[in-house]
Amino acid sequence: MSPSELTQAVRREVPLVHADDHLAVAARRVLDSGLPALPVVDADEQLVGLFGEREFFGAVFPGYMEQIRYAGFVKRSLDDALEKRAGCAVEPVSKWMNTEHVDVPEDASDTQIAETFLHHRVLLLPVTADGRVVGGITRSDFFAALAGKFLDQT
Repeated sequence: MSPSELTQAVRREVPLVHADDHLAVAARRVLDSGLPALPVVDADEQLVGLFGEREFFGAVFPGYMEQIRYAGFVKRSLDDALEKRAGCAVEPVSKWMNTEHVDVPEDASDTQIAETFLHHRVLLLPVTADGRVVGGITRSDFFAALAGKFLDQT
């Protein structure tokens, strides 16, 4: 089965991050890509996780930040927090990547893509073939294409 026209239209090439890349390298790659996250691969180019905005926040801010609902009582400036966590720049991305990632096969249907975005809090779906990343679909691209098709029919 080949992917539908909609899925083909929104699938794009995505840069990869390697699990042993330093956090600073991964952050630069995400920024340069303009995407919210990138697939992380191992030495054999097999998909092992995702690294993006949320994972970067987790690396830069102290661990307790994930547990609290309000940080107004924390008096440190952003510069203080960045200075305190400067050493994380050389930590491997594997320490911070999301290993509970979701991916889809290259022949995924539009319905499968929609269901995946609906049920998982992901901003990027890696498209894989035999465990290797062959592209990606962002939630925002899929939404724009789906909404456009919907509006064309109304």
